[in-house]
Amino acid sequence: MLKVIVGMGTFSLAMAFAGNDLVNFIGVPIAGWNAYEVWHASGQAATEFTMGSLAGKVPSNTLFLVLAGLIMVLTIWFSKKARTVIKTGVDLSRQSDGAEKFQPTNLSRFTVRSAISINKYFELVIPQATRTWIDSRFQIPIISLPKDKTFEMPAFDKIRASVNLIVAAILIAVATSYKLPLSTTYVTFMVAMGTSFADGAWGRESAVYRVAGVLNVVAGWFITALIAFTVAAIALSLINLGGIPAIALLLIFVFIMMGKNYVIYTKHQNDQKIESRIKRADLINIKGVIDESSTHIAEVASRVHKLFSNVVDDLSSHDINKLKKTDKHVSKLNQEVDELKDEVFYFIKSLDDSSVGASRFYILVLSYLQDIAQSISYISKVSYKHVNNNHKNLKQSQIKDLKTIDAELEAILKEIGEVFTNKSFEKLGKIIEEKQHTLNRVSESIERQIKRIRTEESSPKNTTLYFSILL
Repeated sequence: MLKVIVGMGTFSLAMAFAGNDLVNFIGVPIAGWNAYEVWHASGQAATEFTMGSLAGKVPSNTLFLVLAGLIMVLTIWFSKKARTVIKTGVDLSRQSDGAEKFQPTNLSRFTVRSAISINKYFELVIPQATRTWIDSRFQIPIISLPKDKTFEMPAFDKIRASVNLIVAAILIAVATSYKLPLSTTYVTFMVAMGTSFADGAWGRESAVYRVAGVLNVVAGWFITALIAFTVAAIALSLINLGGIPAIALLLIFVFIMMGKNYVIYTKHQNDQKIESRIKRADLINIKGVIDESSTHIAEVASRVHKLFSNVVDDLSSHDINKLKKTDKHVSKLNQEVDELKDEVFYFIKSLDDSSVGASRFYILVLSYLQDIAQSISYISKVSYKHVNNNHKNLKQSQIKDLKTIDAELEAILKEIGEVFTNKSFEKLGKIIEEKQHTLNRVSESIERQIKRIRTEESSPKNTTLYFSILL
């Protein structure tokens, strides 16, 4: 029965969307077109013509409706942004825990903390037997799936899906019948958030993230509406004052902004496709653990080398903008490693019984990766702080030492990447020997700096930065 309700609800919501969104999409342009046609047929001056003829029913142009409908269908079908919107709503309403897209804010923390405090009051008022009965209604059934099929688990059950679809469709249909041009996406999203909250999907593990997500999305809608209102007022004022030349300039500006937005979005999509992102795969055995650990180590080695080289080069040129950009990439690396550590629970759950012993190995690998990421983060931040505070440039002798170390580090990290990519672990002994040689080089650089301090070095800030990088 629930499948039938979900099916009917899907079509009902689709029809409700079509009825309301079509009006929102072309209502204003068609009203403007009809107003122009009526005025043109009247022969009166624009300043003397009133809109009384539009007070009654205005016949719709069938061709416009069909074309608008086709554009909407094609946009929904091919738009990647539309899929992102759907994914955001589903992730915020899913029953299970997992990686969260939004970071907690002070407001979301306060909201959750307040809700917990209120709940404690109700626990004192409501009898234990009643609370036990209520809790029994929220028991999540255990669904047994093979560990390699867990990704097929739905975000929520059919009961919640039925309520989401039917309630959203009813609200939108009623609003359309009353000629209210509401946001269908907003209604559907808020219904989904309300049902997920009522269904107990926001537990102590996820509530602060989900609330932050809802607040972000809702605030985004209101800010967008305010910006649209303001821009429309400015555009109308410019057209009223400037006439045809102002319209031409506004059209040129609109096309430029559309082109710029398309280029930025396309570049962002291409960067996501080619970007090597450190993320957890679906693992079920010890081979998967070794493969993923090797992939993580190779990826971190490659990125850390690039980041360290960038820091040295940017310090050499004293370029604060490049250092700031490098620091953003370093922060991203740290975030990805932190996400891996946050998912250790799900990693252990994903292993089969014969491979649970590999958990300790994987956790140690993540710990070492985190140490590396934190080290490059510290180097990046102290370098940026040094340049941002307008301290003296490092001396050429110091830059020369850093570049020498960078070259040796590049060779080692490149070999590490190749070893773990090709699983040729027998070469690790050679890498350890080369590592010791590089550490000796670092010690020599420290000794030279100590001598410089005793003889020629006059900048304590340079010394602090130099030792911070080497140590």
